[in-house]
Amino acid sequence: MSFDFLIYLFIFVFGTICGSFLNCVIYRLEIGESFLKGRSYCPHCKHVLTWQDLIPIFSFLILKGKCRYCHQKISWQYPLVELATGILFVSTLIYFFSKTSILVNSAMTELTSIYYLVIACFLIIIFVYDLKHYIIPDKVIYPAIAIAFLYQLFKIWDLGFVPNFEFRISNFQTLANPLLSAFLASLFFLMIVLISQGKWMGVGDIKLAFLMGLILSFPNILVALFLAFFIGAIIGIGLIIARKKTLKSEIPFGPFLVSGTFLALFLGQRILGWYLNLFSPR
Repeated sequence: MSFDFLIYLFIFVFGTICGSFLNCVIYRLEIGESFLKGRSYCPHCKHVLTWQDLIPIFSFLILKGKCRYCHQKISWQYPLVELATGILFVSTLIYFFSKTSILVNSAMTELTSIYYLVIACFLIIIFVYDLKHYIIPDKVIYPAIAIAFLYQLFKIWDLGFVPNFEFRISNFQTLANPLLSAFLASLFFLMIVLISQGKWMGVGDIKLAFLMGLILSFPNILVALFLAFFIGAIIGIGLIIARKKTLKSEIPFGPFLVSGTFLALFLGQRILGWYLNLFSPR
């Protein structure tokens, strides 16, 4: 068994544990409780859960999707969020550590990876919460925007790890890209909200678009938005054909924006390269 495999296994397990915590955050945001206080409990019978009930993924499987105490069904959200978080954690580290050569130093590599792991957690909460409740909570989106903005600020100073650093005009240009991407993306959604009078998009989507711009910058923000609308259209048409929704039904767009963000983050350059090759002269 290789050492790399053990590292990825550890990161996956750590990700599932974080996913379990994200489930707690999502539930307590819904009921207005603090996720920093108190032990986890069953949402049905309120029985405090022991460590045996809180093993990510496995507890759900061992208990056959039911509470140990009241035997009420446990939502599939819990193991799916845990599994998705574990996979995203491993994917994030593989992706960013493979780009070490273009980063300034190992400290920047590690901090960049931590930053994207934190951002991934925020995006997962937004995905699930908007899917369930058709709203993107300010308590989640504003801290995420603040963290993304601070990271961009730190990045232009190379996080203070380079001695004798001199601030140059190019540093402003480096910061201008994510900021301009954020403002233009949110302006695009603001126009949609105003034109439709809030029927097509919500204010939360404007804030999420701003966050996406800070995370992705240009041109990946274009890839993310295209993929979000494309995936949303495919799923929307599928739901209409299956008679689950109608043309007048409300469908949360946040999950599609989050999906587009992750795809653009990991595959943005490849998708752009493939698209440009389609139209390049042969």
